[in-house]
Amino acid sequence: MRPLPPLPPWLALAQQELRALLAMNPSDRGWHLPLAAALASGLPLLVGAFFGRLDYGLVSSLGGMVFLYTPHQPLAQRMGVVMACALGMTACFALGLLGALHPALRVVLLTVLTTAVTLVCRIYRVNPPGSLFFIMAVSIGAYMPFDLQALPTRVGLLVLGSILATGMAFLYSLTLLRQGPPPPAAAPLQGPALEDFGPDTLIIGLTVGLSLLVAEALQLDRPYWVPVSCLAVIQGASFRMVWAKQAHRIAGTGIGLGLAWLLLSLPMNVWMVCATMILLTFVIELLVVRHYGLAMIFITPLTLFLADAGAGMSANTPALIAARFWDIALGSTIGLLGGFAIHHARSRALLLRCLRPFWPQTPARPRPAPPPTGHPR
Repeated sequence: MRPLPPLPPWLALAQQELRALLAMNPSDRGWHLPLAAALASGLPLLVGAFFGRLDYGLVSSLGGMVFLYTPHQPLAQRMGVVMACALGMTACFALGLLGALHPALRVVLLTVLTTAVTLVCRIYRVNPPGSLFFIMAVSIGAYMPFDLQALPTRVGLLVLGSILATGMAFLYSLTLLRQGPPPPAAAPLQGPALEDFGPDTLIIGLTVGLSLLVAEALQLDRPYWVPVSCLAVIQGASFRMVWAKQAHRIAGTGIGLGLAWLLLSLPMNVWMVCATMILLTFVIELLVVRHYGLAMIFITPLTLFLADAGAGMSANTPALIAARFWDIALGSTIGLLGGFAIHHARSRALLLRCLRPFWPQTPARPRPAPPPTGHPR
C-alpha cells in the first residue's frame, strides 16, 4: 500500500493548531475546590434572595470571588494573601464606583488601575486569575448609577462577601492541610526588574483602557464586559497562549450563548436563578484549568445571569445575548492585538527605553515563568 503524500505546510500547521486548541490540560484539582468556590460566591446570592434583594446579593457575590486567590502555601501565608486580595478588591470596587461620575474618568481609572494591579500581581506572583477579578470589580462599579448615599452600602456589601470568602478559605485550608502533606513555604521575593514587568504591565493597562474607550465610542449597552474580555485574553504568557485564549473565548461564547438562551427562556423563580448560578460556578471552576474553551460555554450564561438578574430577570434576552457576543468579540480582538505588542521584540525594546529613567535600578533577571494553572490549593 502506497504511503499517503505529506500534507501541505499550511494544512499541517492548521491541523497542529486545531489539535492544540482541542487538547485537555492535566489537572489535579478535585471537586472540593470548585464546590468551596461556588459556595463562597453563591451563599451571598441566597441571602440576598431570602431578603428580597438579589441586587445586593450580586454585589456581595463579587466579593466572594476572593476565595479563588487562595494560594498553595502554609496556613498563615495563604490567609494573609486572601485578606490582602479582599482589601484590594474592596479598594478597586470603591474607586470604580467613583468612576461612574464621567465616562472619561472611567477610562483613566481603568487604565491606571489595570496597570497598577497587574504590576502588583506579577511582583507578588499572585495565582491565576491574577488581576482579572480586581479589574472586573472596577468595571462593574464604574457602570453602576452614581449615588453618593448608596456608596457605603455598596462597598459594605462587597466587604461582607469578601469576609465570607475569607472564612470559607480558612475552613477549606484547615481541612485540606490536615489531610495532605504540608505545602512548601513561599519563595522570597526579589526587587522587580524593569525587564520582567515594566513593558508588559504598561501595554496591558493601555490596551484594556483602549478597549473601554472603543466600547464607549461605539455606545455599547454594557461596555464593562469589553475590558474584562480584553484582559482575560491578553494575560497569556506567550503570544500563542493569547491566540489560543482568544479562539477558546470566541468559540466557547458562541456555544455558551445557545445554552444561555435555553436557560433564560425557562420559567425560573429567584431560588432557581441562585441555584443555577451556583451550579454554573461549580462547573466553571472544575473545567477552567482543563480547557478554557469548555469553561467559556458555562461562563457565558453565568455572566448573562449576572446582568439579567440585576435587571430583575426582565431584560430582553435576544438583545442581551447579541450584546454579549459583540462585547466578547471586540474585547478578545483588542486583547489579541495587545498580546502581539507584548511579545513583539521591538515594542518591548522601545518601552524599556522610555521606562528606564522612572524605574528603580535593579539587576536584570530572566523573565519569570507563569504560575501553573492546575496547582492544588
